[in-house]
Amino acid sequence: MTEETVTQMIKEVDLPFAYHHFAEGEAPQLPYLIYLYPESIEFSADSKVYAKGAVLRIELYSEIRDMAAERRIESVLDSYEMFYHKQELFIDSEHLYEVMYEMEVPVMG
Repeated sequence: MTEETVTQMIKEVDLPFAYHHFAEGEAPQLPYLIYLYPESIEFSADSKVYAKGAVLRIELYSEIRDMAAERRIESVLDSYEMFYHKQELFIDSEHLYEVMYEMEVPVMG
């Protein structure tokens, strides 16, 4: 999956987003998305890397649990036929909800 495809997919959710983080003091109004690749996945064959992939994480941040935003994210992921794992947590220090979607994606040019 190319970076352009990932960016297009995230744009379709129609929320502000950034790769990894927003610069200090530049975060938009909630809710917003962050996406990153926290881990690479390599498939080996014949003692070399045969195929490359990555874990793509999309994080939704909101003041209250935003079920409408979650449905939009899931609808977009479903339209791209992405298999994802979903987690939710509350960040006490920030008083924010974080809903994370993780999926494995092939890395292409």
